[in-house]
Amino acid sequence: MLERHEVEVFLTLAQELHFGRTAERVGVTTGRVSQTVKKLERMIDAPLFERTSRQVRLTAIGRQLADDLAPLVAGMNDAVRRAIDAGRGITGDLRVGFLSAIAGQLLLKAVALFGQRHPDCEVHIHETQGYDAIARLRGGDVDVLITDLLIASQPDVVAGPVLLSEPRMLAVAAGHPLAGENAVSAEELADHPVVLVPAGMPDAFKLDRNPTHTPAGAPVTHGPRAASFTETLTLVAAGRGVFPVGANVARLYPRPDIAYLPFTDAEPIRWGPMWLKTNTTHRVREFAQAAGEASQQTVSGSGAAGL
Repeated sequence: MLERHEVEVFLTLAQELHFGRTAERVGVTTGRVSQTVKKLERMIDAPLFERTSRQVRLTAIGRQLADDLAPLVAGMNDAVRRAIDAGRGITGDLRVGFLSAIAGQLLLKAVALFGQRHPDCEVHIHETQGYDAIARLRGGDVDVLITDLLIASQPDVVAGPVLLSEPRMLAVAAGHPLAGENAVSAEELADHPVVLVPAGMPDAFKLDRNPTHTPAGAPVTHGPRAASFTETLTLVAAGRGVFPVGANVARLYPRPDIAYLPFTDAEPIRWGPMWLKTNTTHRVREFAQAAGEASQQTVSGSGAAGL
């Protein structure tokens, strides 16, 4: 049977493909790394790595073994981490990020309730940008991110409860031909260029805000690309294009040079927490639960208009 340190050495070498760096990461000598690999190869009766004086490469069998072992080891690490969290209670640090002003308001409500329940856990609040939100989540800068749940449409990300479902509106310049309308249809997007979201946003989000066709199949023309949401609104105000937004934008970003028109036939925008599957700790689950309950208290106590 494989021992834990043997698996660690093998998987580290499969990532690094370098005996020296593997030895440094695992904390053993290069000779020990070589001995471990030879032992595994004798056990399997097949080479796991191709070694030359210039490079180290996985064999087909080695790659298959690495692919099979990696999720098992990750699952064991997660189980141990969850057990430690459960045993210690909710302590330590929790890093929570938010993307957009409405997400920041939802986050504050969640932090307040979570802090009441778990005063020994310190919550650190971080603002993220659209282009780096997922990268910061994956890089460990934040444990939980509150944002448009479309951004959670990633295979390694867990989407939490919906904290807010808001109607969708179309932002247009105050002098735009549509500005005097009471409402608009999604089919109107075929007649007016749509400002492009910043580069780096997830595909599902880009397709939602910058559709290629209307629901009826008419092609949608795209306008200039914005570098931020503030720039998006400025481009809209300048008449360079229109842009779909949530209803809260009209409250949080009121501008005399922009009109916000409700859609009659568009799906609402849903906001909530998201986190990495590999970071599903007791702290994260408790925060997500607190966020869900805080949003429900707000709705039942003061109505959705408060959001």
